[in-house]
Amino acid sequence: MIAEKTLVDQLQNKDTQPQAFEVLVNTYKERLYWHIRKIVMDHDDADDVLQNTFIKVFKNIEGFKGESKLFSWMYRIATNEALMFLKTKSRKLGVTGNELQEQLAENLKADVYFEGDEIQLKLQKAIATLPEKQKLVFNMKYFEELKYEEISEILETSVGGLKASYHLATKKIEAFLKED
Repeated sequence: MIAEKTLVDQLQNKDTQPQAFEVLVNTYKERLYWHIRKIVMDHDDADDVLQNTFIKVFKNIEGFKGESKLFSWMYRIATNEALMFLKTKSRKLGVTGNELQEQLAENLKADVYFEGDEIQLKLQKAIATLPEKQKLVFNMKYFEELKYEEISEILETSVGGLKASYHLATKKIEAFLKED
């Protein structure tokens, strides 16, 4: 694994940029894919958003100043791209964001790339009912096992606020799972 500072230097140098970008993609594509996938829920949509994320990273790497970790910066871009994708998709379909999330959760059962069982499906449906911020915090903390400090950097929110969001999210999910 190449040191982050070295990778950033290589990404910002036109001579080494192509090889460095290949390293960047190979290093982060799987983690970013699953982060995006938890937001958009659909495999093909996640692939599209991942591609857009890397295009944005490539176009904007010159402006990366190293004030946050490269990983956090890319996660923020991926998160914003995924959320914008969902807003555009709900607008095109003429449904609210919540209605779209419920549809996406329902469609998971038919998704050949979804490998979960009934319990996983029910958990995804519960997560789909959460407000956007709680959903993001829950996914990053529960599934991606990120530390609050990392999530704080990605979402540009206080650690205390994140802890409250995670707590509320878990309570809502527990209540949803007890309904049946």
